[in-house]
Amino acid sequence: MTLLIKPLPQDLIDRYKNWKSESFANDRSIYENLALEGQNPTAMIISCCDSRVHATSMFGAETGEFFIHRNIANLIPPYNPDGDHHGTSAAIEFAICALEVSHIIILGHSSCGGIKNGYHMCKGDQVNKDLLFVNKWLNILKPAYDMLKYVTDDKAMISNLEKESIINSIKNLLEFPFVQQALSSSNISIHGLWNNIGTGELEMLNPKSMLFESL
Repeated sequence: MTLLIKPLPQDLIDRYKNWKSESFANDRSIYENLALEGQNPTAMIISCCDSRVHATSMFGAETGEFFIHRNIANLIPPYNPDGDHHGTSAAIEFAICALEVSHIIILGHSSCGGIKNGYHMCKGDQVNKDLLFVNKWLNILKPAYDMLKYVTDDKAMISNLEKESIINSIKNLLEFPFVQQALSSSNISIHGLWNNIGTGELEMLNPKSMLFESL
């Protein structure tokens, strides 16, 4: 079988060489220590695949500081060892059981295409049926959608769903036995964040009011 692989675009090659000669060279000892000693991140961030979401820049993180998992619409599936969606579940399990991170951060964002498509799918509108894996994944949004049925305006509903889905993901996260164990031992804390891409604003879920508040 012939693999249809092409050379890496020259601009990416140039960017890599520039990074290797400058950024890497300046922090060479950091990379050498990480290679020898392994990673020891303090937090796991579950964020969207959206290219506009850049958690390491947002928090000024150094290499090795965050264990980052991305998926469509930054969703956490329900605990279901015999079901689907094991990629995200496996990443969470590794972060808690192997890396022993202290924080799990679910980072949502404005203008999320995944949330928008998931909303229309849950509503029963026509969606792109060719997106087999995407549509199946976005079914995770259904409980969050059901919590907002009282909202009648599509635009407001989608905006609210971006945040309600984070709450629903936290509820799903709490179903995992190893998460429950880590919480009972006070070894981990869970955080919900929402970022406005255009303004840079970051909102945090208040665990008492269950409302998002600006930082």
